[in-house]
Amino acid sequence: MSSLKVDQISSTSSVLAIGLSVAVLALLAILHILSPEFNPAWRMVSEYANGKYSMILSAMFFLWGATSWVLAYTLWPHVQTTAGKIGLVFLILAGVGEAMAAVFDINHKLHSVSAMIGIPSLAIAAMLISITLVRTEPWSMVKNPLLWTANLTWVSILLMGIAFAVMMATYAQAGGDVSASAEVVTTLPEGVIALVGWANRFLIVVYCSWVMTVAWQAIKLNQ
Repeated sequence: MSSLKVDQISSTSSVLAIGLSVAVLALLAILHILSPEFNPAWRMVSEYANGKYSMILSAMFFLWGATSWVLAYTLWPHVQTTAGKIGLVFLILAGVGEAMAAVFDINHKLHSVSAMIGIPSLAIAAMLISITLVRTEPWSMVKNPLLWTANLTWVSILLMGIAFAVMMATYAQAGGDVSASAEVVTTLPEGVIALVGWANRFLIVVYCSWVMTVAWQAIKLNQ
């Protein structure tokens, strides 16, 4: 494949990756507006499936998966190392997990499997791919934005884990029933520190930001 053709494919697919990421964030914002009954401070994004607009959530998850696949296609000609190729495999797996959530909502036992595949896979992919790219020319010129957004992926996972642990600990201290399902709990007792919902949304924003950052740099490098 000629260099020109690779550049043309990269530019087109990079624009598509950015567009899909913007669509994911737009649908997330729309769900936030249309479903105010789900308090974003402690309700996870997946819980929108139990509202009136579950189809919007399914579309969001499917498009989220598509962003990972499109970016993997975009980067394939640019990544030559073993670590980088492994990163691309994890990026494809991340797309599988994200798209699975569109089919298996929070009420399905496979939803947790989709999260276990999608969430860590993208963070691993972001680190492996970004480190590989910045060690080559001309990607080394955009080292800072790639590494910043890549590191934010695992930071967002850590923050979500901490937020969940803090909420459960303070919930138990406030006398809440930690064995109750999310569907049963409609309000939180006073004193509960609830930020896990925001942390969950932050993770999605960060993941999409990394995709858009890499895709945007690919466009700039092809100009």
